[in-house]
Amino acid sequence: MYQTTCDVDIAAAPVSTLLLARLMGLHPQSIDLSLERIERLLEALGSPERRLPPVVHVAGTNGKGSLIAFLRAISEGLGCRTHSYISPHLVSFHERIVLAGETGAAPISEDALVDYLSRVEDANGRRPITHFEITTAAAFLAFSEAQADLLLLETGLGGRLDATNVVEQPKLTVITPISIDHVSFLGGTIAAIAREKAGIIKPGVPCIVGRQHSEALAVIAERAKAVGAPLYVFGRDFDVSVRDGRLLFQSHARLINLPVPHLAGAHQVENAALAIAAACVLFDEGVSVGALEHGLREATWPARFQRLDDGDLNACVSRGTELLLDGGHNPAAACVIAKALDELAARDPRDVHLIWGMMEAKDAQSVIAPFRGRVSRVYTVPIPDEPNAFSAADLAGVASREGFDVIPTSGVVQALRLSQAGMRQPGRVLIFGSLYLAGHVLRVHEHGFERARREGAFAAPVRTSR
Repeated sequence: MYQTTCDVDIAAAPVSTLLLARLMGLHPQSIDLSLERIERLLEALGSPERRLPPVVHVAGTNGKGSLIAFLRAISEGLGCRTHSYISPHLVSFHERIVLAGETGAAPISEDALVDYLSRVEDANGRRPITHFEITTAAAFLAFSEAQADLLLLETGLGGRLDATNVVEQPKLTVITPISIDHVSFLGGTIAAIAREKAGIIKPGVPCIVGRQHSEALAVIAERAKAVGAPLYVFGRDFDVSVRDGRLLFQSHARLINLPVPHLAGAHQVENAALAIAAACVLFDEGVSVGALEHGLREATWPARFQRLDDGDLNACVSRGTELLLDGGHNPAAACVIAKALDELAARDPRDVHLIWGMMEAKDAQSVIAPFRGRVSRVYTVPIPDEPNAFSAADLAGVASREGFDVIPTSGVVQALRLSQAGMRQPGRVLIFGSLYLAGHVLRVHEHGFERARREGAFAAPVRTSR
């Protein structure tokens, strides 16, 4: 949820990078869940959170970003000017704050980001505040001053005490599937985590609920009843299926025949259904089929079972090798991606290798387990500039104990080259385990090692000879 900083080349780094690094030092902890600090700062800024466009507030464990991508594309298909706020970013912090414009939405410009960060820094002074809180305040300031019809707002961590939860009256809330994650902050049970996520539900505000464990659904329903919020629940109030290559969405009011989502994987069908249900409530049941088709066709979301083509990393693999990237980082995400590999294998059987890097706070054993029998070899990697990531050696130990053929490596490039040396014919390579790893991979793939290093994004991985 939160991005760490690293040593940068001051002469080459953008001004926003230096500002963000300075803001990181305002609090001794990267995560300290509370609303007091951001409420104080927002008041000093003139309460921009009260001047936002209509808000769709999104919480959950998995699928939040994909849901936002689909809902953005649907709303744009209706002609709506749509802001969005996500975390973490993959390649650049600017990705977190997307502003609607005359020619479509785009990540905030460098000049605008520097202006808003400077203003929140001046208003805050040196008072303690976490990096996520102060940058969320900057985002609210930006959203309040740029005209739009809608703001899609993703929580950073949890919901109840998340900095985004200062929005008192959203237009709609959405809770995507909840699973075990961030247990040190949210609790060690599904019910405890659901209680934190359900904290975004507001009195009288409709809430769209994705497929849930029964324990999570019970907690969500209890919260909704307590505050008088109407619930629209997957499997009860709406459902989805795929027949003859088409997506069929059904609610109490409508049966809609649509193309399957452009985003890959069966899990994206359910994410799309959640977005369709949200759109039907948000824009009334009269939302056009054309807008829904636009949403399923045009939604893009990097590092979600993304195929990597035409970039620097393709030079590290043999022609015909399929290179995939996913930022999943918890057991539920691993199960989803393992099934997505099965879908690919049913159409095009290949030898599959896994390149794996993770943060230490995650349950590595539960994440690797779903890939048993689906990948023939695992290559473990460190995550550059992430001191709280597993070492390749430690991850290799986890994979070995789970019965995998595993080789620890110095980084993604070496892992790719070793993988290719170990494949008799073009196969399939999945890079998986962390959004931070995914961001590193995209920087290298799209911008090359040297440019990314100069911009202070990460330390270049060890290069190996062919």
